[in-house]
Amino acid sequence: MSTFTAPKGTYDLLPPSSGTFLAIRERIAAPARRAGYGYVETPVFEDVKLFSRGVGESTDIVSKEMYTLTTKGGDELALRPEGTASVLRAALQANLHKQGNLPVKLWYSGSYYRYERAQKGRYRQFSQVGAEAIGAEDPALDAELIILADDAFRALGLSDYSLLLNSLGDKQCRPVYRAALIEFLSGLDLDEETRRRAEINPLRVLDDKRESVQEQLVGAPMLRDFLCEECKAYDEKVRELLTAAGVAFVDDPKLVRGLDYYTRTTFEFVHNGLGAQSAIGGGGRYDGLSEMIGGPALPSVGWALGVDRTHLALEAEGVALDLPPATSVYAVALGEEAKNLLFAKVVELRRAGVATDLAFGVKSIKNAMKSADRSGARFALIAGDRDLAEGVVQLKDMSTGEQSPVALDALVTTLKEKQL
Repeated sequence: MSTFTAPKGTYDLLPPSSGTFLAIRERIAAPARRAGYGYVETPVFEDVKLFSRGVGESTDIVSKEMYTLTTKGGDELALRPEGTASVLRAALQANLHKQGNLPVKLWYSGSYYRYERAQKGRYRQFSQVGAEAIGAEDPALDAELIILADDAFRALGLSDYSLLLNSLGDKQCRPVYRAALIEFLSGLDLDEETRRRAEINPLRVLDDKRESVQEQLVGAPMLRDFLCEECKAYDEKVRELLTAAGVAFVDDPKLVRGLDYYTRTTFEFVHNGLGAQSAIGGGGRYDGLSEMIGGPALPSVGWALGVDRTHLALEAEGVALDLPPATSVYAVALGEEAKNLLFAKVVELRRAGVATDLAFGVKSIKNAMKSADRSGARFALIAGDRDLAEGVVQLKDMSTGEQSPVALDALVTTLKEKQL
């Protein structure tokens, strides 16, 4: 056994489960690609201030969970704890918003890092697929993104999840609510750290998961009661469009999520089979984030869906994705001359688009056929000296056991006809 193990809070992705992870990423991204979202990839580390300004000083992400480092040149960097701030920074840096086609639609996939208490469903390195629409204020855009996320989960075969929905208002109505909430919180028995958080962003206290805090929040003023007419109309339109598209949702007036930049539409997908770590994705509108990080006013909306948690949700529902086998054809050579010939045929088949493997190393026919069976291949190619003399190879159907000779010069065509 190796001296080294994966760091605490991380894990290795290995076959065959890694194939499921790749499929989850592809199927989450597919609806966004069909809706005109282009792929973006950003560095895994950024200037610390990008996150402290954008994500928010009051968040646990910034105050407790960021992995930070100082370079030899004295730059303060952080491993990215989330994707939105990085994607918006990249779009601003490249002036995508000045190219005359708003919103700028981008999707991304990658690993993110937070120093959290490691447990199932909560990792220190985790994978997300995200989508952002930058530069437009339109309830139809909010609805579009929510529908795309819902379509992605349904395409994966998930059903035991709920969509939670809330509105956090805007710079017009939120200050009035903030004052009312601060007054309410001042009368509660809160610890010093929670009071400090409330001074920076009192809405974050609503997101506190501790039962001792939630019990005291009974009767707290709700933001929906303070929404201005414009925010009410915006919120109602989002709900109207979701309902028309057949996307069910649950109103959650305490839904804040863990980031400070959200305004108006805020949403979260939760799975009923995951226990405490039930969120499988979420997002919302962040109209002021561009200005927070030094850009122009660019109203925007987006989401991030967790690949790790989606995988756990599939397991909880007993959903197995229909994945193509890694190998469709497995070649077994009986002798060195046969191996040389089959190696050439393996290369030819691969170039023709057929997933093909070869029994490498010195193996008996018995062990080689066991390897063929373990590979999941639909067919085995078997060739010895007699087959070579006759210009054929033996094609064996691994499911039925039927075996028949196939001419070497017709091998690729024959296998392609079998829709491999």
